Amino acid sequence: MNSVQGVIAPILTPFEKDGSVARDLWVSHAKWVLAQGAHYLSPFGTTGEALSLSPSERMQALEWLAEAGIPADRMMPGTGVTALPDTVELSRHALELGCAGVMVLPSFFYMAAGDNGQARYYSELIEKVASPKLKLILYHIPQNSGVPVSPALAARLNAAFPDIVVAYKDSAGSWDNTAAVIAAAPNVSVFPSSEGQLTQGLASGAGGCISASVNLNAKAIRAVYEGVRAGRDVSAADAAIKAFRKAVQDAGLIGGMKAALAVRSGDHRWLNLRAPHENTTTQAGKALLEALGPLADHIPGPRRG
Repeated sequence: MNSVQGVIAPILTPFEKDGSVARDLWVSHAKWVLAQGAHYLSPFGTTGEALSLSPSERMQALEWLAEAGIPADRMMPGTGVTALPDTVELSRHALELGCAGVMVLPSFFYMAAGDNGQARYYSELIEKVASPKLKLILYHIPQNSGVPVSPALAARLNAAFPDIVVAYKDSAGSWDNTAAVIAAAPNVSVFPSSEGQLTQGLASGAGGCISASVNLNAKAIRAVYEGVRAGRDVSAADAAIKAFRKAVQDAGLIGGMKAALAVRSGDHRWLNLRAPHENTTTQAGKALLEALGPLADHIPGPRRG
């Protein structure tokens, strides 16, 4: 079985009023999500507003987590940006800290590059990082990036680098694409769009779940994951995590979850998002918590101090 398995949280990035990363809140949230049951953290995914942060900010914030005692081998940060040298630098830095892997977007913007261009990008990344420790998660989110990581490209890269290209995060929301990647690249651990497809994915050989809502619901999602693995009936728990996901998604994911944390924790720094996003509001948080009802009872929100 591929080693990249489980429930993975692309953690939210909290900001101070001036836009800098709120170090204490960042660390406390990461620890809380792990304590709730996430197998791994994936800092600097889409949910973490990664592409609104500079490479130096990302490296510093990752170091803060390690310095706070969060095991580096429980982290799989996003390192993919448009420029290959920056992706190389971010990926090397993650490996030097001892991270378990890196999640890498294709080089976006040049949308006509196609599979051949993206194969060159990923191949040169692997060659320049030049580490046998590298474990790479391909990140497919074409509705944001404009550039797909096709099933054929995933298979091609895994065949060329079988010990390095080991996983695929499918954020497109299409089960057809997820199934096509599982079929084309059977040695790659595929993560469907969210916990909404977790049970279907596990039944089809997927690796687990990398989902925004793990930020708030890791314990329940982990329980479904473990229940399926153990062959138990998880239908009621599965319905509950799907309902939770729908409410969070309807609330706007990043802003909704940050707003809910601001309300529950009393720390209004959670209301801050980086441009181009607009800041969120306590009203949005109250609305999400009301929609979730008892499903949100476990959310204390990280607290200061």
